[in-house]
Amino acid sequence: MFENNTGADYSWIWVALLAIIVIIIAVRNIRIVQQSKAFVIERLGAYKETWSVGIHMKWPFFEKVAKIVSLKEQVADFPPQPVITKDNVTMQIDTVIYFQITDPKLYTYGIEYPMVAIENLSATTLRNIIGDLELDQCLTSRDLINSQMRTILDEATDPWGIKVNRVELKNILPPREIQSAMEKQMKAERERREAILRAEGEKRSAILEAEGEKESAILRADAKKQQQILEAEGEAEAILKVQKATAEGIRLINEAMPSEAVLKIKALEAFTAAAQGQATKIIIPSEIQGIAGLAEGVIETIKK
Repeated sequence: MFENNTGADYSWIWVALLAIIVIIIAVRNIRIVQQSKAFVIERLGAYKETWSVGIHMKWPFFEKVAKIVSLKEQVADFPPQPVITKDNVTMQIDTVIYFQITDPKLYTYGIEYPMVAIENLSATTLRNIIGDLELDQCLTSRDLINSQMRTILDEATDPWGIKVNRVELKNILPPREIQSAMEKQMKAERERREAILRAEGEKRSAILEAEGEKESAILRADAKKQQQILEAEGEAEAILKVQKATAEGIRLINEAMPSEAVLKIKALEAFTAAAQGQATKIIIPSEIQGIAGLAEGVIETIKK
């Protein structure tokens, strides 16, 4: 009786251990796929499916995660590659490639060591493109080279489940003597531009100075002209007023109808005023001479 209870107890223990083992195996085969990740699943060594974001469970001992693939955009910076231009100039160019895995299955089974393949492919593509260009074109046509390389690499990597988004030439390093010659050329070009700018500045300054002198001369001439016009107008106005005054005096005299004696007295007054002037010679009319004699006789009579 005692032995049968002991066997029953052991059987429950084995069942419990087996249940625990099953639970552990089940838990270990539950996988959570994170965002921007993909799991490539194999069953008995063959591709079965690709897990996307979420909770998944695989069969133990029969299925396994062959590869965990990142779906984020990645950057590959390759070391400088020696290339030869069309005009036989050897230089070093390093490239940067931005790519993204679009098909985890093709990426896993399409090619062995995909990054090594991309690096070698980029090097050969770069040599082919640079070989058709001269040095000056290589230095000024980076966008064209980038576009051609991206197109070629994208087509070549499409069977591997990789999409090349961008290709950038990071550095272009020509030989030292070429760099020295380019620096001298750039210095000469800067000096030429400086001389041109200086000459243009001096020319502009001379033009502005000449224009200033011209405007100043025009303003002076206008001012002198206005002054002469005003002076002439003033003299004309003064003459006109004198003439008007003279005419008015003659009119008044004519209206008054003076006698001959009055006219002779006025003539004498005018002669007296002229005699007080600076003239050295004075011509005396005969009428005034008679009046003067008459006046002298009157004076003598009064004295006596």
